[in-house]
Amino acid sequence: MNLDPQIVGLLGFVVLLVLLVSGMPVAFAMALVGVVGFALLRSPEAAMSLLAIDFYDTLSRQSFTVIPLFVLMGQVAFHAGISRRLFATAYTWMGALPGGLAMATVGACTAFGAICGSGPATSATMAAVALPEMKRYKYDMALATGTVASGGTLGMMIPPSVVFICYAILTQESVGDLFLAGVLPGLVTGGLFCLAIYALCARRPAMGPAGPRTTIGQKFAALTGAGETLVLFAAVIGGMFVGFFTPTEAAAIGAGVTILIAFARRQLGPRLLWRAVYETLRTSCMVLIIVAGAMVFGRFLAITSIPFELAKWLSSLPLPGWTIIGVIILFYLFAGCFVDALALLLLTVPIFQPVVTGLGYDLVWFGVMIVLVTQMGTITPPVGVCAYVVNGIERDVPLQTVFKGCLPFLAVLILAAVLLMLVPGLATWLPEWSARLAR
Repeated sequence: MNLDPQIVGLLGFVVLLVLLVSGMPVAFAMALVGVVGFALLRSPEAAMSLLAIDFYDTLSRQSFTVIPLFVLMGQVAFHAGISRRLFATAYTWMGALPGGLAMATVGACTAFGAICGSGPATSATMAAVALPEMKRYKYDMALATGTVASGGTLGMMIPPSVVFICYAILTQESVGDLFLAGVLPGLVTGGLFCLAIYALCARRPAMGPAGPRTTIGQKFAALTGAGETLVLFAAVIGGMFVGFFTPTEAAAIGAGVTILIAFARRQLGPRLLWRAVYETLRTSCMVLIIVAGAMVFGRFLAITSIPFELAKWLSSLPLPGWTIIGVIILFYLFAGCFVDALALLLLTVPIFQPVVTGLGYDLVWFGVMIVLVTQMGTITPPVGVCAYVVNGIERDVPLQTVFKGCLPFLAVLILAAVLLMLVPGLATWLPEWSARLAR
């Protein structure tokens, strides 16, 4: 029986959505639909061979070791107390301003994102560190929890980012270029978050009372708390920027230096080291299994020809390229409310990559834009994972209060997306400069 590949592909999407809504893990849902669809269009033997090859290739590929190494770096940094020292430094510098504690939280989230790579992990870390202080100073809890949840999303943009690594795997773009491309948009977004907090608290001081003032001497003395992060960031991102080592080598160096710093400070005993390794294994296995499932589903999509037909159709529309890109971005904004950011990326990039390439847009810029838009999904209901993480840690605050506190930051993320659309150099300038230096 000859089946229409495109009809089978569309039915596969429907079945996948049903499986996801029913609660099946994303990795297994994608792998199951991919295998069954491939079996229908080719043969069961080919489908089982595809499953074995893709899973083995994903779990044994040397280039994928960058994922557990960067995750280990973030876990060791957390258990060694680096996040607490970052927050203390940021609070010393900004705590005396209206909303200063919240701005310090954003600053600490930005810095911790540079050694963590995960939005939910950054939110969880800063919720444990910053929320008790904001409660002590009687901050409005919508602002406090919204700041922590939204600030955590910066961990997805500031390198090293697990989402960027997965995007690089799918598009065959350089991990180093994507890391560099995320630096300026991440810093700009963090700065806009702080401006939004200042504007809210200057208008309504009771939302974020100013803390005690500190002297210039105290401010500069507090910078020692950020020293470890600066060393790690310079070693990892700086080394890739000037071409000293590859992303995988950078990840290994970052993890090794973090462990040395933790041992030098006597803050990482055997129990905490084991905990960091355990969390690294758990997180890395989850990410790699999702990637493997997405690979199987992507093979199925390729033989349905849906991505290529969609690219041909969108490219033929009598519309400017920026309009089509805008429609794609709106799709990500809507879908991100219902699907986990990493899963959404892995599901859709194989579909939209031919469209973006056909329109002549830079895939590195597009990757930064997609990460920025999926950041919005992590703080919007019903699948706002960063909001859920904060609510899980601060159970006294209703979930709707956390989502309410995220609204001003959602507006800022939309503004940042518009800026990136109007000024693509925010994402492309550093990778281009790095390429010129390497030559």
